[in-house]
Amino acid sequence: MRKLKFNFRPLVLVFVCLLFCVSVALLFFFHTGKIRFHQNELKLKENDNLALKEKVSLLDKELLAIKSEDQFVLNQKNLNEIKNIHDNFLKTVSVYEKLLDLKAFNSKLPKFDEQMALSLKYLADKNYASAAATLNKLEGQIAEEKAKATLTTKVPANLPVNNNPPESGYNRQRVKIDTGEFVVDIVSADLSSTKVIVDTASESDCSDNCPVLALSDYVSRSGAYAGVNGSYFCPATYPTCVGKTNSFDLLVMNKNKHYFNSDNNVYSVNPAVIFQGGSIRFVEKALEWGRDTGVDGVISNYPLLVFNKAIVYGGDNDAKHNNKGGRSFVGATGSKVYIGVVHSASVTESAKVLHALGIHNAMNLDDGGSTALWSSGYKVGPGRNIPNAVLFVRK
Repeated sequence: MRKLKFNFRPLVLVFVCLLFCVSVALLFFFHTGKIRFHQNELKLKENDNLALKEKVSLLDKELLAIKSEDQFVLNQKNLNEIKNIHDNFLKTVSVYEKLLDLKAFNSKLPKFDEQMALSLKYLADKNYASAAATLNKLEGQIAEEKAKATLTTKVPANLPVNNNPPESGYNRQRVKIDTGEFVVDIVSADLSSTKVIVDTASESDCSDNCPVLALSDYVSRSGAYAGVNGSYFCPATYPTCVGKTNSFDLLVMNKNKHYFNSDNNVYSVNPAVIFQGGSIRFVEKALEWGRDTGVDGVISNYPLLVFNKAIVYGGDNDAKHNNKGGRSFVGATGSKVYIGVVHSASVTESAKVLHALGIHNAMNLDDGGSTALWSSGYKVGPGRNIPNAVLFVRK
């Protein structure tokens, strides 16, 4: 019997083929899974990025909300309120000081006190618009009343126009310039018979709580026959003068030969007037003058109005110079010396008036509530007490 021989080769071939197919399938599924894994990973990263973008967008919105609805707006509101408080405070102080100046001439002004109190109430209520409107109205009324109050006696309706200063003594007259007519109180003297001195309430430099006197007291104790208020100073009633009340910073040499503020160079560029025997000298800057005690008196103030026959002041940014009021002055032409007050005038108008009077040199003195002129009694004033005065004394 023939023995059958089994052939394993086909089986091996089939097995190899199956193994190959399984391997390929496994590789395919492995790579497919890996690809899917990376795809999922990418999707997760994309989701993370989207979440991050959403968070950033949300933060942007929150920041915008803070800027538009919270801190930014609040800061702007605070800045605006601070500015309103600052501006209205300065305005209130300015109007209050003008009211104090006016009260130096007329203390019976209850309606003005009521309006000032009303403006303060508006400020307390943060009603800045009403406060500003009330202050502006009050400021205008003060200016009108001040124009009336600076003349202490009634001016005759028929007061003649006279563009010449008196030869000697006191005169009240109308002076005509291109912008209108102005009342002037003026005292004229000749240096051949009159000595001009400067008297001070203090005997040495003073920076706060300084002594002051009425113009009449200066006239009386110096044996003068005429006088006018002197340089700018810081009145004790002014809120802005706390810590420097009744002090002045300008150069002055008094009748006792003491130079005040001799070391103060801040105001050395302001004009000055030097009185000496039979002459009077105007300098454009106080620094042009030394410290000679052989003269009768020295006083610095500003601005210089007329110099060498020409008007040298045409206005500046100082509101106090531009307002209407009584403008005290000292002037000279040759051996003639003048003191006086131009009424209801700006400083620019005062310069024009004095030039129209033919005065060759003139300097502005303090004004406002300090304005005062004495000649056998007050012709203007008395005004508030002052730290220094220019006086006419007979030789």
